[in-house]
Amino acid sequence: MARHIELSISCQDCVRRATPDCTDCLVSHVLGAQPDHLELTSSDVDAAELFAAEGLIPHLRFVRDETVRPN
Repeated sequence: MARHIELSISCQDCVRRATPDCTDCLVSHVLGAQPDHLELTSSDVDAAELFAAEGLIPHLRFVRDETVRPN
């Protein structure tokens, strides 16, 4: 069964990388102290939003750096 990727985050593209917000981000929570890239399906995103709303995990703090060009 193929997984449809709904959300793909590269920490290299985030303006909050290496700031205090980075340590309190969903990506760092899932991947650890040196996050790089995270892909989530739509079901994963829904579950993460639910858990974050209840305070069980951090919210996604990703903000794309618009000065970075996509590959």
